[in-house]
Amino acid sequence: MLVINQREVLELLSMSACMEIMQAVLADLTNGEAVQSLRSVVPLQGNHVMGLMPAYLKREERVGAKVITVLPDNHAKGMPSHQGFVSLFNSTNGQLEAVVDGTKITAIRTAAVSAVATRLLARPDASTLAMIGTGEQARTHIEAMMLVRPIERITVWGPNPDHARNLKEETEARYKLPVEAVSSATQAVRDADIICTVTASTTPVLHGAWIKEGAHVNAVGACRAKDRELDSELVRQAELFVDRRESAVNEAGDYLIPLHEGAIGEGHILGEIGELLVGLKPGRSSSTAITLFKSLGLACEDMAAAHYIVQEAVRRNKGTQIAF
Repeated sequence: MLVINQREVLELLSMSACMEIMQAVLADLTNGEAVQSLRSVVPLQGNHVMGLMPAYLKREERVGAKVITVLPDNHAKGMPSHQGFVSLFNSTNGQLEAVVDGTKITAIRTAAVSAVATRLLARPDASTLAMIGTGEQARTHIEAMMLVRPIERITVWGPNPDHARNLKEETEARYKLPVEAVSSATQAVRDADIICTVTASTTPVLHGAWIKEGAHVNAVGACRAKDRELDSELVRQAELFVDRRESAVNEAGDYLIPLHEGAIGEGHILGEIGELLVGLKPGRSSSTAITLFKSLGLACEDMAAAHYIVQEAVRRNKGTQIAF
């Protein structure tokens, strides 16, 4: 069995490669070549959970699961909020072939999926980016957005001003473009063409009244039915797309809460990203429409990323072989 650690994941999985992997696996999910069940979630003390996310990739003949803990309070301890691993089995003989660090896979593939959605849904001339949240996902999302749109200016906001300033300085140094750390989410998104919400908040941090016509929103946090990052008005006025309908109607508070309030109807979800990729559904209806991608994260995404990493590890003689 091959074991691949965090450092090796970062060496083997680039953002650009992950974007292509995510595009392929989301199309496979739509076409029935990838199969998955709803995640199983175990509540822990506080606002914490452990999740089990199984999937089967038919074409690759691999089956497995991601096991991950989600502890938002870890940020205050200097630890990742998401920690875990992805297991990879050969589906033809049942052999456990690899265990891959899931923390960095989650960080990279989540942003890569948002980039695929942005490439499909944001206006081609979108050049201003607002980041609501200042953690690891903010950093990977900035990297991913830079790959799909001609970003010229970035605003960042988070509840901790020091974290926002750190993100501003890091981003300016890396990308050589103007970044502004602002004092409110309202100010951050006022002129933004693309908005990413990547927070641990369980109540709205983004309101529909704040954003302009033609904007695209990637809503990444809030992965439980009772939690949300967006207010109902934003969801009501937006053209809503998801990674997977079954997941959204069971787990996405950003969809379920407005639905229960009567702000939207059951047909408000216009399509899955995979359906756009294979041409079954159209994307943005007009240049003035507000588009919204609600991301929950799918096991097939983790499996596809892990499979690619294992292939690269074998090719480049990385990872550690252990008897099992």
